[in-house]
Amino acid sequence: MELINWFTVMVPFLCAMLLSWGMMPYIILISFKKRLFDPIDSRKLHQNAIPRLGGVAFAPIQCCVLIATLVCLYKLNIGGIDLHVASWIILPSMALLLCGLFILFMVGIADDLIGVDYKWKFVAQIMVASLLPLSGIWINDLYGLGLIVSLPAWFGMPLTVFVVVLIINAINLIDGLDGLCSGVVAIGVAVLGILFALHGAWLHAIFAFITVAVLVPFFYFNVFGTSRRRRRIFMGDTGSMTLGFSIAFLVISFAMNNHHIKLFTEGSIVIAFSTLIVPLLDVARVMYIRWRQDKPVFKPDRNHLHHKLLRAGLSRHSALLFILVLTVLFCLFNITAVRYLNNNLVLLMDLFLWLGFHRMFNVLEKKRLINRLQLFINL
Repeated sequence: MELINWFTVMVPFLCAMLLSWGMMPYIILISFKKRLFDPIDSRKLHQNAIPRLGGVAFAPIQCCVLIATLVCLYKLNIGGIDLHVASWIILPSMALLLCGLFILFMVGIADDLIGVDYKWKFVAQIMVASLLPLSGIWINDLYGLGLIVSLPAWFGMPLTVFVVVLIINAINLIDGLDGLCSGVVAIGVAVLGILFALHGAWLHAIFAFITVAVLVPFFYFNVFGTSRRRRRIFMGDTGSMTLGFSIAFLVISFAMNNHHIKLFTEGSIVIAFSTLIVPLLDVARVMYIRWRQDKPVFKPDRNHLHHKLLRAGLSRHSALLFILVLTVLFCLFNITAVRYLNNNLVLLMDLFLWLGFHRMFNVLEKKRLINRLQLFINL
């Protein structure tokens, strides 16, 4: 039965990957013909015309493949995936997940094509984030973090809305280096998909692997480009917002103390959010720096982690690889550590490691700046 369930996961995974791989070259072609390019400014790392509509493929493929899979499972009743229970416990959350993806998809397209004021995007994000508590998915347990265990609905539901909006914007803000956003999200979603499958939450695992499948072709075209002219593509706000909502749904579903989704585990919340440690802590650090320097906290700058790695002397691909490896290490460390250590201690160790990495690259950045000054003086 376990093998049949894994087969049930792999079929939609392959279908989504084939659809994404087939759509991406056509999106690139249409974008170049219609000249739908990402604007170039001093903050951007690229200086060439690159289209930013790659994310247009994400939500439609996710929704279509997930709906087709659910219909097939209902008709075939495969393995241990019981949709008769899921129909009143899990499927409502899946339905509102698809609604949220559709709303962010429409807002993202409008923003990528004609531009949308950030206030209206923020309103749309709050509205979409509210769909999760309405469907029964909300943070109801902190598992001892800060000595807090269960949370009442009047606090947990608004907290969930805040966290979802934070995740959506964190994913959007790390989309500043080729392959970074798609790579970090793909790793996080893949980890969650495997964990859901190991806990028997097969519907969530299916959605997670569909999301990974959509991102694999995009990652290739974003980093390496097409085979002929090496034309690359960005995901734009359409992609980053729908990806942010997708991983937020999976993270909160895993962190929630709900036996209908999976069995109780003490480290669920730490494991779930370990997949987002890099973007969340990076956004928190950048916001703090802007606030300390009396700058608008939402004004874009070049203080993100990937900017720091580039200033320290790493190439773009090396910086990308470092952040992806860092994401994997945080996930593996937390999954292992929560089995032996208290959640609060694991969180403190995460913060210590994060600050240690930044301290190391601050030193490298200063040394490189000093070497440049010495070279300039010698000239």
